[in-house]
Amino acid sequence: MKYKVNEIKVSYKERIPATFWKKISSSQDAADMIFDHWDKDTIGLHESFKIVMLNNGNKVKGIYQISQGGITTTCVDLRIIFSVVLKCLCPAIILTHNHPSGTLRPSESDREITRKIKKAGELFDIKVLDHLIIIPNGDYYSFTDNGIL
Repeated sequence: MKYKVNEIKVSYKERIPATFWKKISSSQDAADMIFDHWDKDTIGLHESFKIVMLNNGNKVKGIYQISQGGITTTCVDLRIIFSVVLKCLCPAIILTHNHPSGTLRPSESDREITRKIKKAGELFDIKVLDHLIIIPNGDYYSFTDNGIL
């Protein structure tokens, strides 16, 4: 063999059968499920950005943490988001991040990243159904419910 190259492996491991996946019917369903899975020891310390991946029936295939940042911000890379979503063959996603400060108002950078992700998703026929901001007491802000998405 004259040229050596690295092997690339793409995988998604389904450990829970689809019949047991949680169906998301509202922003409240999504927020409750997301908050339940958030580490309560860190939700008030630093920002994290996660995606909830859904099937065609809006059932949750899984949650993936895209980034973990500082007190007031976290880096969100669209290439990482869509590499994960495409690997899992998800037609829809819900974006979510926390505000350790307890502020439910989206910042302009929150709005901008949501627009960018939604636009990129359209290229792949992937729907961005919502973007939820979760705060340490479990309250949330829904971009969809507030007409932003």
